[in-house]
Amino acid sequence: MSYEAARDELASVVATLEAGGLGLDESLTLWERGEALARTCATFLDGARQRVDTALTQAAQSQS
Repeated sequence: MSYEAARDELASVVATLEAGGLGLDESLTLWERGEALARTCATFLDGARQRVDTALTQAAQSQS
């Protein structure tokens, strides 16, 4: 799953939960799915942050 797909599905889960009207079991299932999607997004963002930090460090070292 790509970052964009996880983000879009997470937004959909949040909208569904915010709309209400779900039973407890369905709400919990969606909540758990949302938590998993949030972790997936965080993993992608952490990886992107590391890549940017590495690129910045390499650029700074090459200017020295």
